[in-house]
Amino acid sequence: MRVFKPTYKDKDGKKRTVKKWWIETRDHLGIIRRFAGHTDQEQTEILGKKINKLIVHRLNNEPPDKELSPWLASMESKLRDRLVEVGILSADRANIGKALSENINDYRESLAAREKSRQYIDTTINAIKRIVTDCRFKCWTDITAVKVENYLKKLREKGISYRRSNAYLMAIKMFTYWMIEAGRASENPLQYLSGLNVRTDRRHDRRAISVDEIRRLLETTTAQPERFGMSGPARSLLYRLAIETGLRRNELRTLTIGSFDFDRLTVKVEAGYSKHRREDVLPLRPDTAVQLQGFLAGKLPGVRAFDVPGRTSEMLRADLEAAGIAYVDESGRYADFHSLRHDTGTLLAAANISPKLAQTIMRHSDINLTMSRYTHTLAGQGAQAVESLPDLSLPSSRAQQALKNLA
Repeated sequence: MRVFKPTYKDKDGKKRTVKKWWIETRDHLGIIRRFAGHTDQEQTEILGKKINKLIVHRLNNEPPDKELSPWLASMESKLRDRLVEVGILSADRANIGKALSENINDYRESLAAREKSRQYIDTTINAIKRIVTDCRFKCWTDITAVKVENYLKKLREKGISYRRSNAYLMAIKMFTYWMIEAGRASENPLQYLSGLNVRTDRRHDRRAISVDEIRRLLETTTAQPERFGMSGPARSLLYRLAIETGLRRNELRTLTIGSFDFDRLTVKVEAGYSKHRREDVLPLRPDTAVQLQGFLAGKLPGVRAFDVPGRTSEMLRADLEAAGIAYVDESGRYADFHSLRHDTGTLLAAANISPKLAQTIMRHSDINLTMSRYTHTLAGQGAQAVESLPDLSLPSSRAQQALKNLA
C-alpha cells in the first residue's frame, strides 16, 4: 500500500497537486485499486490500513470484525459503494456496517414479506428498538449478551414479568438469527441466552370472576360515567363481548362494524390481526347480538366498533372497584383485562362444554393450555361437585339384602 498526492495540469498548463491524499493498494484479486483519502496524510494512512484489513477478511471469506464494524457503520456511503463495486466488501457484508436502525427496518420488511400479522410485526420491532435504544447499541458489534441480560434484569426489577422479559429476549434473538440467515453476520452474540421459567414468577397470576360478579360488573359499568374515552354502556358491552368470545384486547380493538354478521350471529377477526395469522370467525349469543346491533346502528362498515384504549386493565380496575369486586383477591391473583379471557374458558368448562370444543372457541393450539391455564374453579363449584357425589352413608347392596332377610 502507498499513500500519495496525484498531480494534474491546470488550464494554463501548470502542474498542480490535489488537496487530498490517495491510497493505492492491491485487492483480494491482486488488482491495483485507488481510493480517495483525506487532506491529512496520517488519517489517510489509517484509512488505508483499514481497507487493507478489509481485503484480508475478504480473502479469508470472513465478516468484518469488531474493529471494522463501527468504521463501516460511520463510513460515507460513497466509499462503501466503491468497496462493494470492486468486490472488497460484499453487498451482504456491507449491511453489517449499517446502523442497527437500518438493519431493523430491513428486518421489518422481511417479516412483512413472510406475511406476519401487523400486530406481531409492530410488537416485535418495538421490543427490539427498545432494547437497542436503551442499551445504546449503534451497530451490530455493539450487541453483547451481557448487556442484554443485565438490561432485562433491570426491567424485571422495575416490575415487568418473566413472561414479558422472555418476549423481549425472543424478539431481539429472532432479529440476531435473521442477521445470520441473511448473511449479514457470522456469529450470534445472543445465541446462548435463554428465557426464564415463567412458572416460578407468580407476580401476576390471573383469576376468573364468578358469574354473579360478572353480572354485577356489567350492571354497574352500564351506569358509570365515561372513562378512558369510552362511555359506561360501551365498556359494559366490550367486557361482555370479551367474556363470551374470548377475544383478546388487540383483537377487540381492530373490530369494525363490518366484522359483525348479525344474520349469522358471528364476529370475524381478520387474519392480519389474529394472533395465529388466520381469519377467525366466532359465534355470538343472540341476546348479545341484539345489543351490539343497537349499539352499532348507523355507523359505517369500516368504522371501529369500540374505541378501545391502551390502558384497558386500568379501565377495568376502576369499574371493578365501582362494582365492589376485588382487583386482586386474597391469593394475590389479578382480575385484569386479559383475565376476561380466563372467564371464557372457565365458563365453558362450567357449562360442561367438551374440552375439544372449548379449545376451538378459545383458539388454542394446545388443549392443555385451555384446560390448565384458562380454566379455573369458581367459588361454590367445589361444594356443588362434592354434593353431587354418591351418598356413602347409605347401606351397601349386601347390607340391604341382609336387612331384607331379617325382615
